[in-house]
Amino acid sequence: MLPSANLIVLSTYLVAIVGAGLWFTGKSQSSDEYMAAGRSLPGWAVGLSMFGSYISSLSFLGNPGKAYASNWNAFVFSLATPLAALIAVRWFVPFYRHTGEVSAYEHLEHRFGRWARTYATICFLLLQVSRTGSIMYLMAIAVSPLTGWSVEFTILATAALMTFYTLTGGIKAVVWTGVLQSGVLIAGTALSVAILLMHTPGGLSEIMRTGAENHKFDLGDFGPSITEATFWVTFLFGFVTHLGNFGVDQSFIQRYLTARDDREARKSIWLTTALYVPMAGIFFLIGTGLWVFYHSRPELLGSVGADHVFPHFIATQLPAGVGGLVVAAIFAASMDSNLNSMATLTLCDIYRPYINPAADERQSQRVLYATTVLWGVASVFIALAMIRSGKNALDAWWKLSGAFSGPILGLFLLGLSCRRATSPVAAFAVTLGVLAIVWTSPPQWLALPESLRSNLHANLTMVVATLTIFLVGWAVAGLRDCFASRAGKLNS
Repeated sequence: MLPSANLIVLSTYLVAIVGAGLWFTGKSQSSDEYMAAGRSLPGWAVGLSMFGSYISSLSFLGNPGKAYASNWNAFVFSLATPLAALIAVRWFVPFYRHTGEVSAYEHLEHRFGRWARTYATICFLLLQVSRTGSIMYLMAIAVSPLTGWSVEFTILATAALMTFYTLTGGIKAVVWTGVLQSGVLIAGTALSVAILLMHTPGGLSEIMRTGAENHKFDLGDFGPSITEATFWVTFLFGFVTHLGNFGVDQSFIQRYLTARDDREARKSIWLTTALYVPMAGIFFLIGTGLWVFYHSRPELLGSVGADHVFPHFIATQLPAGVGGLVVAAIFAASMDSNLNSMATLTLCDIYRPYINPAADERQSQRVLYATTVLWGVASVFIALAMIRSGKNALDAWWKLSGAFSGPILGLFLLGLSCRRATSPVAAFAVTLGVLAIVWTSPPQWLALPESLRSNLHANLTMVVATLTIFLVGWAVAGLRDCFASRAGKLNS
């Protein structure tokens, strides 16, 4: 358990989060302000907020564990970010900002019909509620032994604070609180690295030398295999994921919609990328450093597993006060709120189209407030359910959400690039895309014969789904036009 000085530092951070929520109370006086902040925010603030979204407890705790247990292959995922950012600032930013729509999926209705918009919305909501719940769960089981708080209390406290500042301040509170969280996240990580280097005999040079000798910095095999996590498989996985984040993820799109102009929106994406890639590298450096440190002094580690090495180091090696700041950084990585984007889609894509198309401003605000709380509570239920089921539940949720959300990027790219693709063509392509996900990453209950099982690495699941929808859509649209042209010639 952390000393009292660390708990004081942690409590101060949590109080600051509450203060930030109170500061923005009443400043979102319309539904548009609540969802888009009047499109008035500076790009640097939006970029820091999006950077905070990229670094979750999955990254803060998981990546050091991966580097400790193996090598830097998973870091290749981050190296694909600049390429996705380049595409985003060239095409995605002007597209979404010039439509004038807050919902990222409203254009899908114009392009393919209401089914496409509703499908994308439901997929996003399922994905985000499972993501938020899983992040809170993983954070709680890591920090509860450090704070002395129960896992249940940690989850409830995190969800309450996250819901509070989102509910009271809207997207402005989400962005500016994200700036605060990113600052704490960077400071906590920097102190962790500095103290790790001081504790390790020989410092950085020893970590680099010993790590290199034991292949801890390897990025993966550069061969053509698609059945293993090679450099290229991991890079493709990262590229498609980051392209999806910037191109079809409501939580990111809604944030760069709040920027005051296109230039500031582009700046926000480049700032996110410029911070995320080196920060990801630092997390992997921490993992490699921990491996060198504890292999030189194994008596300090005991039987702690790879996923818990970093929390163990925080609890036992960091001085009073610093440990509290690092734990606050873990909270910061876990408290980035997507509740506002979930409430926005509930209003724009479900309530208004299906329940009350004539909803006035007062009704819209009530729906936004109510659904912010609703999705916060739903995330708590997911997190609490995982206490009993653990990683099995987590894996099941991610497979389910991935099976439905994966095709969104392919559908979006098809709609932008192929004018001949009609609604039936898109629906057929999406169906094949979902089947491709089931084939490459089948759920446990689906006992496929060995001859029908995919040998592709699981990281290629999203890549295969996106390409299937994109290529099938183009092919079917082309064949349909070809047959229609021949039929027209025969009739004439």
